Amino acid sequence: MSAWLVEAHLWIKACHIVAAIAWMAGMLYLPRLFVYHASALPGGESSEMLKVMERRLLWAIVSPALAASLLFGILLALTPGAVDWSEGWPYVKLACVLALVVLYALDIRWQRGFAEDRNRRGPRFYRAVNEAPTLLMLGAVVAVVVEPF
Repeated sequence: MSAWLVEAHLWIKACHIVAAIAWMAGMLYLPRLFVYHASALPGGESSEMLKVMERRLLWAIVSPALAASLLFGILLALTPGAVDWSEGWPYVKLACVLALVVLYALDIRWQRGFAEDRNRRGPRFYRAVNEAPTLLMLGAVVAVVVEPF
């Protein structure tokens, strides 16, 4: 299997980058929808439209992109010579990815809360949450590209 991984390395890397971009696009947009939803009246036309948008974004874009990003990332990690595990940067990237997966799980919880008209948080909370994926993505990209550790 490792010979195949070495031969396909650039294709796997390209697929990982594309999947990560799609995942991050959804992770950045979903909390913005939550900001709008937190301001909408439960059961109103705007609220019902946002429920559909949030569900579709989460399950048709974010979830498949997350799965693809993790799959291709694991394949990259298993590729001989692709990662120097004696350095610190791979662990920083893994920590950022783990935090993004936790944030994804929280997005699922919040989306379900909105779907059931039981959100208890205001727009300010979701504005703050909206910053977390950007910071975590920045940490992951800097770790991989700059390899500061």
